[in-house]
Formats: sequence, structure tokens, C-alpha cells
Amino acid sequence: MESNTEMIGGEGETVEIDEAKVGKGKYNKGRIVEEQWIFGGIERSSKRLFIEPVPDQSADTLLTAIKKWIKPGTTIISDCWKSYKCLANEDYIHLTINHKMNFVDPDSGAHTQNIERC
Repeated sequence: MESNTEMIGGEGETVEIDEAKVGKGKYNKGRIVEEQWIFGGIERSSKRLFIEPVPDQSADTLLTAIKKWIKPGTTIISDCWKSYKCLANEDYIHLTINHKMNFVDPDSGAHTQNIERC
């Protein structure tokens, strides 16, 4: 995987996105670290990726990061987090995977396993 400072994706490209909260030891053990939200994406064909800290996981915050890092026309795959619903009104093709049902969507083949490994 290659860290990136340029936009990724574009027409015909697929980018997986996900957000996570990092910090604080599991079960409050070990040294206490302040928690921080991070957001990232990985382009499937090239494995180029971006990861950046974000203040929260709101639609405004995530859409700003998406527009900063992902070119219009890209197919974006995400989980079903409510903040991603705004992608339907933007210049992206948006596929979702409901992790409560499957890790790979049986109809579309959509998954976010690559970004979740990062």
C-alpha cells in the first residue's frame, strides 16, 4: 500500500472508505491515550490510500474529506453509516455493505475489507 497526497479514484475506479476511533486501551488497561476519529480510503486498483484525523464522523466532516481525497465519478464503497447517505446527492457512485448481514454483499460483491485491514 502506498500513502498518498493526491486525490484517488476517478471514473472506472473503486475506492473503499471507512472511519474508526483510535486510542484508549482496551478495557481501560495500559496507558490512557486520547481518542481520535480517523477517516481513510483505499483505491482498489493501485492500493493508493489516504488516512487523516477528523474531529467527528458527521456527514459534513466526512463529505469534506471525501471531496478532498476522492475524484468525482468514483465508485465508493462504504458501510451503512448514516453520514454516508449524502453521497447519493454527489457525483459519486455509492455502494454499501451492511455488516450486520454480510461482509461481502452477495448481489453486488461490495466489501470494505481492504480499508479495514489498514
